[in-house]
Amino acid sequence: MLINKPRDIKASEITDYVMFKRRREFIKTSGAMLALGAVPMLLHSPVTQAKLVFESLQKSAFSTNEELTPYKAVTTYNNFYEFSTDKRGPAELARDFKSRPWTLEVAGEVNRPKTFDVDELIKLFDLEERIYRLRCVEAWSMVVPWVGFPLHKLIAHAEPNSRAKYVEFETLYDPERMPGQHKSLFGSVLDWPYREGLRIDEAVHPLTILAVGLYGEELPGQNGAPIRLVVPWKYGFKSIKSIVKIKLSEDQPLNTWQAQAPREYGFYANVNPEVPHPRWSQARERRIGEFLKRPTLPFNGYGEQVASLYRGMDPTKLY
Repeated sequence: MLINKPRDIKASEITDYVMFKRRREFIKTSGAMLALGAVPMLLHSPVTQAKLVFESLQKSAFSTNEELTPYKAVTTYNNFYEFSTDKRGPAELARDFKSRPWTLEVAGEVNRPKTFDVDELIKLFDLEERIYRLRCVEAWSMVVPWVGFPLHKLIAHAEPNSRAKYVEFETLYDPERMPGQHKSLFGSVLDWPYREGLRIDEAVHPLTILAVGLYGEELPGQNGAPIRLVVPWKYGFKSIKSIVKIKLSEDQPLNTWQAQAPREYGFYANVNPEVPHPRWSQARERRIGEFLKRPTLPFNGYGEQVASLYRGMDPTKLY
C-alpha cells in the first residue's frame, strides 16, 4: 500500500487570503474586459479560463473560527490517488481536468431516483460556506472554507424508503482523465473506481456536506471537482472526491481502503487519537504551514455534535 509521508509546505510557497482575493478580483475584472474586447493580450493567459465564482455566501454556524489554511496549500498538497500517489502530483496532473459536463446519479432504496446535472444541483440547493477542519490519517490537517450544501437535502429530495440504512458513493472511473487509474505492470494502486460509504444517520447529519467549491470558487480538479463529500469528524479518505453516483442501500458497503487494507482502515474512520494506526500514532497532528504538532482532537473536534451517533459502540472499532 502506498501512503506518502507528508512534507511541510514552505512559507514562501503559501498564498495568503488577501492575495487570493486580489487574484479573484483580477480574474473577474479581466473577464469583463475580455467580454468588451479590451484586452486581447489576455487571450493567451491562464487567467482567461472560465471559473465559477460563488458570491454572497452565508457562513454556516457550524464553521470553526480557526485560522484558514492558505489557498495555495489547500490546492497543491492533496491526497488524490486517481491522479498521483505523490501529494504534489494531483495539482499538476489535474490542471486541465474537465468537470463539465458532469452528472450525479442518485439511486438505490429511494422513491425518486434521478440523474442530476451538477449545475442543476448547484441551483437546486442553497449554497453556504462551511469552514471545516480536514484531518488525514498521515497526521496532517488543514482548515478549509468549503462551499456546499448539506447532504441531507439531496437525500430528502430522493425520498429514501424504509430499507435505506447506508449511503454509498462512487468516484468517476476514467483513466484518460485520471491517469492514476491506469494499470501498470504491477497492477493498479487501488481497485477502481474509488468507493466510500456512510451509515444513513451519519449521511443526514447536518455537518455532512456535498462541497462544490472552496475559497468562494469552484473546486479545482485536485480537490475533487466538481462535487465531493466532506465529513469533518472522519479521516480525509472518507471524504470521497469527484462523485458520479450516490446509492442508498440496505447493506453496509465495502469501502475501497477497507477492502485494500482491512487491518488499517475500518468502515467508520472516525478521528480517534487514542487508537493508533498500525504504522504510526494518531495522537498528534501537524497543521499544514505550522512547524509544531498539536494534540489530535477526538472526532476532529466535532465530538459535541457527533459523539451521540456512536453511543454504546466500542470506540476502538470506530476507526
